[in-house]
Amino acid sequence: MKMQWSCLVVLLTVCLLTVDASVERRRKSRREKKVETPVEVKDIEDAIAVLAADDVAPLPDACANKHCGAGKECRVDQSGVAQCQCIAACPQEKDPRRMICSNQNETWNSDCELYRMRCLCKENSAECVDPKYDHAHVEYFGTCKNLPECTADEMVDFPRRMRDWLFNIMRDLADRHDLSPHFLKLEREAEKDLSRKWANAAIWKFCDLDGHPHDRKVSRHELFPIRAPLMALEHCIGPFLNSCDVDDDHFITLGEWGACLELTQDEIEDKCEDVRDDAENDI
Repeated sequence: MKMQWSCLVVLLTVCLLTVDASVERRRKSRREKKVETPVEVKDIEDAIAVLAADDVAPLPDACANKHCGAGKECRVDQSGVAQCQCIAACPQEKDPRRMICSNQNETWNSDCELYRMRCLCKENSAECVDPKYDHAHVEYFGTCKNLPECTADEMVDFPRRMRDWLFNIMRDLADRHDLSPHFLKLEREAEKDLSRKWANAAIWKFCDLDGHPHDRKVSRHELFPIRAPLMALEHCIGPFLNSCDVDDDHFITLGEWGACLELTQDEIEDKCEDVRDDAENDI
């Protein structure tokens, strides 16, 4: 009887050891071989995730239709209202080609830094280093140079040269199909009636420069597209444009623009609104 019990105990012990070994092998196998989700299941899970994301309506961007001038950026306040504020910090520029020369004949690392400083001074911020930057603008690209002075004879002839240059640029853009349809009408009219040659070119460029807001006057900053690229080549462009601002209010009206180009008041017509109406109808 004792012998039978002993055999039974041994048999049970062997079975238990065998089962434990089998269970351990399965556990080890699970650890070594990670069960992967089938591709089809992954696709379904991804699709569900996309649909779930679509159900969440994106919050409207309050700054989407907010236009901020140079040196400013749009930020949303605690009430959710979009506000134009001075740029917090400009990107660190290491490329010397980004440098600009200001109207104070000072070299800045970028136009962003100059216009940020102008904004801070206009806001009477403690970060404004000098009130003179209240009317700072870009004079030309690159580091400041000792440009030759514009002589009296050069200034006398410059309005004619400027009129010719404006018309040639407008005609060249039309020939290359780079002129907007509403401006193309002015160019075609000038081609047919040469008495409108200079006046239409002057009106085109004035309307083109009068950016946001369209206030029938061009600021010193808005003169940037013709001042900055030409300054190093045409040293009279700066003094000429400065002379156009007769009342020195830092803005040039259409009348001042025409007089500066030696055009009569009868030749200069306020067509900017008509031009913009045509542009909106073309959209």
